Amino acid sequence: MPHRPFLIVAASVVLAALAVAAPASARIIELGVVPTAAAPTCPSSPCLAVSRTTGYQTKTVDDREAFVVPRDGKIVAWSVSLGSPDRRQIAFFDDNYGASSGRLTVLRRGTRLYGRVITQSPIVSLAPYFGQTVQFPLQSALNVKKGYIIGLTVPTWAPALTQLLDDGSSWRASRPKGGCDDTETQTAQSRLGQLTQYRCRYNARLTYSATLITEPRTNAEREERRARRSPG
Repeated sequence: MPHRPFLIVAASVVLAALAVAAPASARIIELGVVPTAAAPTCPSSPCLAVSRTTGYQTKTVDDREAFVVPRDGKIVAWSVSLGSPDRRQIAFFDDNYGASSGRLTVLRRGTRLYGRVITQSPIVSLAPYFGQTVQFPLQSALNVKKGYIIGLTVPTWAPALTQLLDDGSSWRASRPKGGCDDTETQTAQSRLGQLTQYRCRYNARLTYSATLITEPRTNAEREERRARRSPG
């Protein structure tokens, strides 16, 4: 049997090795989840819904980065909180816009409020999930890079919008200047590479989020980040 001093030395060597070999872990981040939750309006009157557009949240209360990808990685799921419109409200929207549907859209922002579609999730039917917060796992993850914006595309309509707010929250839609009150013209972005100006801003919140798994950092990246944080 080894002597106790040998055991102590051996244990110290193992612990030191573990300390040096820090795990290169990915992170799971819920983009768009903030402490102050907000509920979609429906079935209240008026029942506000997103229709025929692509939108992204520019500010949630005082947070301008909630839907900005912080690190390269993959979007593996997205979620949406849906209101519970009554039969009369559903009939109105279905008759005017078609059955409720939506998809996640990844955008690369440019100057002058331009946004380019980088990738999108498949379109899903939302009607079966009215009154719920539903998460849709993606069979094929969406590759994203730091700085990309996560948006919501609604080709028809979706009860995924809060009432008008005065807490600083706002979102932008892919509608042209002068067309912010036109909710019937189709402006939803549906083609990869599509470039559009997001000229219309609304003081409300879109009730969606996305699950990001980041790429693990290498030792060199960790050292570089540690050096940047060093006071000198």
